[in-house]
Amino acid sequence: MRNGDDLEGFDGEASSASMISAASSPYQPTTEPVSQRRGLGGLRCDLDYLRGTLGRLKLAEVLLALTAFICIETIMECSPCEGLYFFEFVSCSALVVTGALLLLFSLNLHTRIPQINWNLTDLVNTGLSTFFFFIASVVLAALNHKTGAEIAAVVFGFLAMAVYAVNTFLAVQRWRVSSRQQSSRQSSDYIRARTESREVVHRPEIQRLDA
Repeated sequence: MRNGDDLEGFDGEASSASMISAASSPYQPTTEPVSQRRGLGGLRCDLDYLRGTLGRLKLAEVLLALTAFICIETIMECSPCEGLYFFEFVSCSALVVTGALLLLFSLNLHTRIPQINWNLTDLVNTGLSTFFFFIASVVLAALNHKTGAEIAAVVFGFLAMAVYAVNTFLAVQRWRVSSRQQSSRQSSDYIRARTESREVVHRPEIQRLDA
């Protein structure tokens, strides 16, 4: 049997051996923080955007497109139906696309996809919506103007066209400003790169000595 001294020595040797094996083991616990997934975490509503001019225009566009779509959906009979179907397609498409852009901009989700030029995307959407709402409203007013729902759809269609036109004007200005800033940034980067390359060439200490 082992006495107390032997057990104490054995425990000390075991602890020393475990420390040595732990130190030499390649599977060491790390203290580096685990990177958190960005995903959809940390979403917040950008109230400054919603309170601004562009945010209010987007909200007005969504509401007007929704109202126009509801008005056109309440019509049970049509003759002819081509103008009604075209107006229905335009109002539904504008509602979906503009609603998606409003969600992206209000939650700052567009900043997570910098590969897309969002100013140009917004400009294309507002420009096309202005054009198609104008055509759809004119066609619906010319072909279908007998019921109150048809007249209401035409009115809201022209109102949506006007709001989209204002947004298009502001989007053009914003796109021009961003394009100028990007071009000036690229030119400054090019000038800085040329200056640094010239400094490297004219430094005698890093020039290659001829044998």
